[in-house]
Amino acid sequence: MARTKTKIAYSEAIAELESILQRLRSGALGVDELTTATKRAKELIDICRTQLTTTKQELDSIIDSTTL
Repeated sequence: MARTKTKIAYSEAIAELESILQRLRSGALGVDELTTATKRAKELIDICRTQLTTTKQELDSIIDSTTL
C-alpha cells in the first residue's frame, strides 16, 4: 500500500485493484492489513470512476461537436 491518493493511470489503478483482490482471495492479507487494503481499494475505485466519468464526458463532447 505504498501509494497514496495521487494521480495514476487507469490501467495502473486496475492492476493494483486486481492485486488487492488476488491477495484477498488467496488469504494472503492478514487481519492487520485488511483495513488498509480495503481503504486503498476504495481509493482506487474512486480514481477509476472519476477517470471513466471524465472520459465519457469528453467523448460525449467530441461526438456532440461532430457534424455529419
